Amino acid sequence: MSKPKVLVARDDIPSAGLDLLRTKCELTIIPGASPTREEILRAIPGHDGFFLVGHHNINSDFLDMAGPSLKVISTMSAGYDHLDVPEIKRRGIKVGHTPVVLNAAVAEVAVMLLLNAARRAHEGRLLLEAGKTENKPQWLLGQDIRGSTVGIVGLGMIGLAIAKRLIPFEIGRFLYTGHSPKKAGDEIGAEFVSLDDLLERSDFVVVATPLTIETRGLFDDAAFGKMKKNAVFVNIARGGVVKTDALVKALKENKIFAAGLDVTDPEPLPTDHELLKLPNLEIVPHIGSATVKTRNDMAVVAAQNIINALENKPLVYPL
Repeated sequence: MSKPKVLVARDDIPSAGLDLLRTKCELTIIPGASPTREEILRAIPGHDGFFLVGHHNINSDFLDMAGPSLKVISTMSAGYDHLDVPEIKRRGIKVGHTPVVLNAAVAEVAVMLLLNAARRAHEGRLLLEAGKTENKPQWLLGQDIRGSTVGIVGLGMIGLAIAKRLIPFEIGRFLYTGHSPKKAGDEIGAEFVSLDDLLERSDFVVVATPLTIETRGLFDDAAFGKMKKNAVFVNIARGGVVKTDALVKALKENKIFAAGLDVTDPEPLPTDHELLKLPNLEIVPHIGSATVKTRNDMAVVAAQNIINALENKPLVYPL
């Protein structure tokens, strides 16, 4: 009996995931680390499963090209704003993602960005390189985390993981906002508030919400205008939650103290982008889940999603 055929979107997937898939499936691996959409569309017909890496838009056109053989799509990511999930499911195709296994790694990056932005690490490095360090008591002062108010926009699993890692820093209080109060908020003694209330009261604003119609462009001029002048803004969610021009303006005009970003819009940023010229911005190139263990775990979960679907078993993490 022939094995089901699975298309793998690129050739630099962690071997742990590919080795697992090979035990049950015949693989077609698209060569290269950044295949075009056209290359994927040419390859997809006739496959039972699709192992997706990267934010290729999976919509009606893609599914039409894939044809009736496609039974499952698994994206090696927690986010799924690149997938038209209702359309995929309408066609009877199972779809999965890889949350949970990356929570710790992403939370660590959030804390890193928060600390670096609060203590002006990038600005200090620039001054050090320029030979402009000063031994003065008021030089390069940052913001205290101890005793501060931290507001988390989206207290899901990643938001909660961030909060738990900040507790040892002797946070004064946690605020959070979302659709409704959560038991997780009670766990950490957090107060459920409106977004406006959170923005007005928080010393640190951490964005951990998915990108949806509701959250796209949520952080605009008006939102940054409601924040404290000493506020530090951190986004590890999706770049599209923030209007980039509004953030540039807020940082340049010192409407807020600093920002830390793992995600941007556009992504990647052009090398001459204004954000990259700001001393009060800490930025890394979307590396939240980029650890050896986490990426291995993500590959294995994505592979297991596909195997389970092809064996008519529940996916590990279905959408």
